[in-house]
Amino acid sequence: MPRDTVSGAYLGVETSYSGRRWIGPDAERQRLSEALSQQTGLPPAVADVLAARGVAPEGAAAFLAPTLRDLLPDPMTLRDMGPAAERLLAALHRREPIAVFADYDVDGGASAALLLLWLRAMGHDATLYTPDRIDEGYGPNAPAMAALARTHRLIVCVDCGTLSHAPIAAAEGADVVVVDHHLGGETLPPAVAVVNPNRQDEDTGLGHLCAAAVVFLLLVEVNRRLRSDGQRGPDLMAMLDLVALATVADVAPLTGVNRALVRQGLAVMARRARPGLTALADLARLDRAPEAYHLGYVLGPRINAGGRIGRADLGARLLSTADPHEAQALAERLDTLNTERRAIETAVRDAALAQAAERGLDGPLVWAAGEGWHPGVLGIVAARLKEATGRPAVVIGLDGGTGKGSGRSVTGVDLGASVQRLTAEGLLDKGGGHRMAAGLTVSADRLEAAMARLGELLAAQGAGRGGARDLRVDSLLMPGAPTPDLVEAIAAAGPFGQGAPAPRHAFPDCRIAGLRRVGESHLRLRFSDGTGPACDAICFGAFDGPLGPALEAAHGRPTHLAGRLELNHWNGRSRVQLRLDDAAAAG
Repeated sequence: MPRDTVSGAYLGVETSYSGRRWIGPDAERQRLSEALSQQTGLPPAVADVLAARGVAPEGAAAFLAPTLRDLLPDPMTLRDMGPAAERLLAALHRREPIAVFADYDVDGGASAALLLLWLRAMGHDATLYTPDRIDEGYGPNAPAMAALARTHRLIVCVDCGTLSHAPIAAAEGADVVVVDHHLGGETLPPAVAVVNPNRQDEDTGLGHLCAAAVVFLLLVEVNRRLRSDGQRGPDLMAMLDLVALATVADVAPLTGVNRALVRQGLAVMARRARPGLTALADLARLDRAPEAYHLGYVLGPRINAGGRIGRADLGARLLSTADPHEAQALAERLDTLNTERRAIETAVRDAALAQAAERGLDGPLVWAAGEGWHPGVLGIVAARLKEATGRPAVVIGLDGGTGKGSGRSVTGVDLGASVQRLTAEGLLDKGGGHRMAAGLTVSADRLEAAMARLGELLAAQGAGRGGARDLRVDSLLMPGAPTPDLVEAIAAAGPFGQGAPAPRHAFPDCRIAGLRRVGESHLRLRFSDGTGPACDAICFGAFDGPLGPALEAAHGRPTHLAGRLELNHWNGRSRVQLRLDDAAAAG
């Protein structure tokens, strides 16, 4: 069975049971994988992952054991880092009142928590201010900044502020430091410092950092200055759980230093030393060491729920509290809000998907707009549309003659820059963001024209060129090959997530046995090639589409299967299972 059909579909699967065409690795990647396996002794499945990342044999060892010592950039390479660190230290030494103005999402909450915890460890309590999503909108606003300036000497804006010229000017009597990662404009606001790898005059190549990672770099520089003065700053390595959480939840690519930050942060989180995260993990029944998946799909959504439909500051308060009782109360509140958020999201998602499908899913942009759609779920619904179609997606809630929306992008397509250009062209009232996510405000009478133009800008970057339903497969395995040791070896090439997807393996010519429905829509099964051990599989949502019925009908017939390997932990035991993504008739 050939591993690759460069000119055709992988394993000959032009149309799978779910209507997808399978795409496999090209010949160059296969050659690199073979060289990696031969020269390093790594299992072929691990070599396939490294080859997909472009890792050469001589770089394999360093890639599998990334360290912050090797990958963390010098904070001083970022513009305004020196003035920002100097101003924060001055406020600390002079015991000046400090306010932290934070965005209401996970990245903003984690960024604020980093600063609050660092200051608290230095014996200085700061004021947290998080704007209400509905009443105040994203970022600093003039009334809030003016009010904070009346009682504080320093305001630090985290995960926001780069485009907030008028609000920062309104903070009369206080100095403002901005620590952000959203795309900057041609001019900077009147702040003491704007530390942002996505300023237009930056050339550090660090634009993939989330705001919490930029805050972390600021604190690294401040600690370094403290050491040079004979003082000792707080342990920043113990705060990497917050950086990891923000990096994954803000869909920053898990490459380069981000990968090292998340790897180390997950190890910190496994120690369960942060009361807020521990309480939230327990409520979510997370009974083992977290993985990147849990940050993005278990913990992150619960923390986000406060900013989406509840009190905007709940996430930052949960992440920064040292009181287990307060942590428990905050976690319970966020868990309840998350349940409410899911119900609201479902209604908006179904309407948005139906509208987008009617408009067409094969263009460079998928979008939907509806009157009265809750602004707190627009971003997550946009993410669902993106995942379902493989296209950048924008979802807009209309309120009379104005629409406010959120967008999510795909790897290789800079949505934030396109939204910012659209704003400069006058089609949007307001807009900004970063490569993977953006927000916008648009007049209802310009909505169609704005989305058409946005589609043009995204198409110029390559959006929509691949098939919306293509399924990418990284390697070929036999059912008896996966063992716990192999799954752990593959995991060493992670963490997996945005920009570094978990590898998908194809299992050719298998026989399905032991089919069993789980709940209303899921399916458990076992499969083998008839010559070796069988492997367990789980297909979530199998009966929400054609895959479940097709698998039932394929019982006993040769079938190709494709999915991602994982360890299923149950009653103290770990077993390999395939999280099944797709299947197709063999032969």
